[in-house]
Amino acid sequence: MSLLIDGYNLLHASGILGGGLGPGGLERSRLALLNFVAEAVDAKELAHTTVVFDAAGAPPGLPSALTHRGLSVRFAAHYESADELIEELIRADSSPRRLTVVSSDHRLHRAARRRHARSIDSDRWYSDMLSRRQGRQRGDVAQVSKPTGPATTDDVDFWLKQFMGDAPPNDEIFPPGYGEGER
Repeated sequence: MSLLIDGYNLLHASGILGGGLGPGGLERSRLALLNFVAEAVDAKELAHTTVVFDAAGAPPGLPSALTHRGLSVRFAAHYESADELIEELIRADSSPRRLTVVSSDHRLHRAARRRHARSIDSDRWYSDMLSRRQGRQRGDVAQVSKPTGPATTDDVDFWLKQFMGDAPPNDEIFPPGYGEGER
C-alpha cells in the first residue's frame, strides 16, 4: 500500500505546528512531523510513503525531493501549491487502489476517489497513528481514546523532544531561513 501525505495539512491537524513559532520553528515542526510519520508508519511501508510540502517562498537551492528516514519528501517548488503536486502524484500512481491520501482537503479526496484510491482526513489519520503507537508501546493492540481538542503547548514540546531530542534542526533537510514568512 502507498501513502501520500499532505504535509502542512497534517502539520496543522496534529498540532505539532504549535511549537513552530520563532526563528527556525517551522523547520523544527516539519522535522518533528517527518520523524512522527517515520515512527508511525510500519517499516515495510516507509519506502511507499511520500510527504508533500508547499514550497512557496523557499530559498534558492532547496531540493524538490529528498529522503528522510526512508520517507520520500517532496517540495512543490514548481507548483502553485502542494495540492497540485499531490493531484499529479495521484494521477501518476500505477496502483491507485492501493493508495491512501492523507489530507483534510476535499479537493484531494475527490482526486483520490476519481482514481479509486482511499482518502482519510489528517486529524483522523493522526489520531489513528497515535493510538496504534501507544498500543505498541504498551505491548497490546487495545484502542486508545481519540484526543479531544488541539494539542497543548506541553504536548507539542513533548513530541518535539521525543522526535528531535536535543539535536538542533537538520540543516540538510531544511536549510537556515527556509520557511521564513510562510503562513
